[in-house]
Amino acid sequence: MIDPQALLSTLDGLGVRFFAGVPDSLLQPLCDRLVSSIPAGRHVIAANEGAAVALAAGWHLATNSTPCVYMQNSGLGNAVNPLVSLADADVYGIPMLLVIGWRGEILDARQIKDEPQHVKQGRITRDLLQCLDIPHAVLAAETPGFADTVRGLVDLARSERRPTALVVRKNTFGEAGAAATAVTNELSREQAVAVLVDVLPDDVVIVSTTGKLSRELYEIRLARGQSTERDFLTVGSMGHAVQIASGIALAQPQRRVACLDGDGAMIMHMGALTTSATIPNLLHAVINNGAHESVGGQPTQGFRIDMPGIAKACGYAMSARAATADEIRAAVASALAARGASFIEVRTRVGARADLSRPKSTPAESKQGFMRFLGAQS
Repeated sequence: MIDPQALLSTLDGLGVRFFAGVPDSLLQPLCDRLVSSIPAGRHVIAANEGAAVALAAGWHLATNSTPCVYMQNSGLGNAVNPLVSLADADVYGIPMLLVIGWRGEILDARQIKDEPQHVKQGRITRDLLQCLDIPHAVLAAETPGFADTVRGLVDLARSERRPTALVVRKNTFGEAGAAATAVTNELSREQAVAVLVDVLPDDVVIVSTTGKLSRELYEIRLARGQSTERDFLTVGSMGHAVQIASGIALAQPQRRVACLDGDGAMIMHMGALTTSATIPNLLHAVINNGAHESVGGQPTQGFRIDMPGIAKACGYAMSARAATADEIRAAVASALAARGASFIEVRTRVGARADLSRPKSTPAESKQGFMRFLGAQS
C-alpha cells in the first residue's frame, strides 16, 4: 500500500500545496492525513466537488501554482461544469491535479462488486475523463514508481494548462489516523431517527438521505416489524434527497412528506432550500453530527452555521433546533401544526453501529414498493 503521507510529500516537492475536495471512503486515509497535517488555509473540505474545482482555480489565479482537488468518482458529475467551462485549456487553462476515488472500479475487464449507485459511475469513470479530455492514470497499491506517475501528471497539467487526474483504486492507501469532530451531543443519529419515526404520523412518507442514515432507518423499521415501503432510501445523488421529497410533496399536496437529511448533504446543495421552503406540506429534518461520517468522519461546517436561521431566511414557515428526544418531539409537534414548510435541525453525536446492515431489496424493488404505498402504480 502507498502511505498517504508519501503522496503528500511528493506533491509538496512538486509545489502542490493547496487541497480542496469532498471526502470519500475509498480515499479516507488520504483525507484523514489532509485534515491532520495540512493547515486550514491550504485545505478546504468543500461544499461540493464543483466548488472545490472553483476554489482550486482561485488559488491558482492568486499564486500561479498547481492545486489538487480530491473527490469520489460520483462527484465528477458535480465537477463537470467548472472543469469544462472554467479550468479547460480552451477557456482559462487552469492546471490542477484531480485525485479521484474509483468506486465500482473495473479491474482486468471485470467490475468489482460495489453498491448499486456506484456501478454505472465505476464503469464509465475513465471514459468520462477521456470525453472531458482530461489525461489520467490509474493509481493502485502496487503501482511501481508512483511518484513518477504523479510527477508526470503535474508536469502535464502545468505545461498544457489543464486538469489531469489520478484515478485511485480501492485499498491503494495505507491507514492514517481517523478524523474526528470535537463536538458531542446526547443522541446518536440512530436514536434521533428512531424518535422521529416514533412521532411522525403513520401517513407521512419519508425520504432519507444517502449513507448510514438510510441504513439506520431501514433497520428501525425491521426491528419494529413495520413496512419499509413508506420510506424512499436515497442510495446515491448526495444532497438531492430534499428535492426528491419536494417533488413528491408537490405531486401529492394532501400528504405530509418528511425528508431526513444530513448536514453534509444539506450543505452540498444548500441553494435547494429556497425551493423546498415553498412546499407547504414538507417537513425537512437535518440530522447534524458535524461530520461526513459515512465516508470517514471528516468535519463539515454543520456546527459552525446557524441552520434554523438559514432555513428561516430561505422562507421556511417554521424552523427549530433540537438536541434531545423531548426537544425533537416538541419540534415535530410545532412542524405538524405549522402552516407551511418546516425545518428542524437535530444535533447528534458521531457514531454508528459496526453491524449496521444494508437493505436486502434492490433500488428498483424499493422504488416499486414505495410507489405502491403512494398509490402511484397502475
